[in-house]
Amino acid sequence: MKRKLAIGGFALAAAVGGVLAFTSPPRLLSWYDRIAGGAGGAVLAAEGIAFGSHGQSLDIWKPEAAAGKLPVVIFWYGGGWAKGERTSYAFAGRALAREGFLVVIPDYRKVPGVHFPAFLDDGAEAVAWTQQTIARHGGDPGRIAFMGHSAGAYQAVMLALDAKRLAAAGADPAGVKAAVGLSGPYDFHPFTSDRAIAAFSQWPEPAETQPVTFARADAPPLLLVTSDGDTTVRARNALSLAARQRELGAVADVVNYGPLSHEEVVMALSVPFRAKGTVLADSVRFLKAELER
Repeated sequence: MKRKLAIGGFALAAAVGGVLAFTSPPRLLSWYDRIAGGAGGAVLAAEGIAFGSHGQSLDIWKPEAAAGKLPVVIFWYGGGWAKGERTSYAFAGRALAREGFLVVIPDYRKVPGVHFPAFLDDGAEAVAWTQQTIARHGGDPGRIAFMGHSAGAYQAVMLALDAKRLAAAGADPAGVKAAVGLSGPYDFHPFTSDRAIAAFSQWPEPAETQPVTFARADAPPLLLVTSDGDTTVRARNALSLAARQRELGAVADVVNYGPLSHEEVVMALSVPFRAKGTVLADSVRFLKAELER
C-alpha cells in the first residue's frame, strides 16, 4: 500500500508540475502545497484587510505557535504587472510563516487599469500600513523586510531602493532592513516584452522605471535570486544591479540556481517542489541574519 501511495504521489507531482510549467497557476500550487503537507505550522491570521487609497487588500500569515513580536516580511507576487492576487500565494505565506516570520501579502493595481508608477505607489502604501499597524497583529515594526517574485521582485527591490517614494506614502525608508528579489527585472530598458511595454512605455523618463537607477550606498542589503534557465527575466538583471550596488559600497548578494526556470524558482518555496532548489532556505538565512542585527 505504501508503495502504491508513493507512486501515486509522484504521479500527482509530475502531473501538477507539468501543468505549472506551462501555465504557472499559483492557486493550484497553493492547493497542492496544502494537501502535500504545507498547511501545518502556519495560519492565515487576517484576510482581506483594506489599506491604501485605491481599495487595496492584504492578507497576513503567521506561525501557528507565534510568541512575542515577530520579524515581518512583505511579499509581493508576480504576474507581469497584469495579473495575480494575494489569495493565490498562500504557499509563499505559509512557507515563510513556518520559518518564524509574520508575512504580509498585499494586492496592487494592475495593467491595463493602471500603468507605472501606480502599482509601485500601492506597494509603498502597503509598507506604510505595515509600519504603522503591524504591531496590532503581532509583528515588529522595527524588523521589516521585503520579498517578491518576478514583477513582485521588481516591487520589493524598487521600493527598497526608492526612498522618496516610500516617504511620500508616509513610510519610513530607514525601517526597511533587507530585500529579497526572486527572478526580478531591475535593468530592462529598452523595453522588449509586451508586458514591460504595456506597464512602462507611457512614462516619459524610462530611467525612472528602472531599479538600477535608484542604486544607493545606504540601501538595505539585497539578495538577488536568479537562474540561467530563466528565459523570462534574464540573469543579467540581477548581475547588473548587484554590480552597481557593490560599486557604491552597498551589500548585494546574487544566488544563481542554474537550470531552474522562472516559475520553478518560486515553486521551490512550496513543500512539493522544495527539492528543486534551496530558494527558501537561502532566503530565510539571509532575512534572519539581516532582521536580527
